[in-house]
Amino acid sequence: MPIKIRQFCRNTKQPVPETEGAIIRAALDSLALKYRWVLEGLEMLSGRKLNRIHIIGGGTQNKLLCQLTANTTGRQVIAGPVEATATGNILMQAIGLGYISSIAEARQIVSNSFEPAVYDPKPDARIEDAYEKFKGFVES
Repeated sequence: MPIKIRQFCRNTKQPVPETEGAIIRAALDSLALKYRWVLEGLEMLSGRKLNRIHIIGGGTQNKLLCQLTANTTGRQVIAGPVEATATGNILMQAIGLGYISSIAEARQIVSNSFEPAVYDPKPDARIEDAYEKFKGFVES
């Protein structure tokens, strides 16, 4: 993957990441920009503005990705729980067996059981330029 990232950067006349850290940062920046692009598409299709983004599962452990997502989208990010798949599975089984009465009750159990991490957007003027370049790549 690092070879492909470097090759793409060279082909598109972008700075080429040389270190492992720079490659990881390029990948995380790209993910955050893609999240914004998808979010804008969802908002256009639904006719609604989404005020926050919920991230669940293992990705919530990457604090930099969560903060970049908040910064890039301009939306608050609520991260957690980490073990979302297992938690959801257990709760659905509990509903099926009658231990929990509804999805609303299951959501309340999750809310009472896990403390999410909250990431507020921090404005950065460079984001708009990066996003315009990104759109040029994905929309061409």
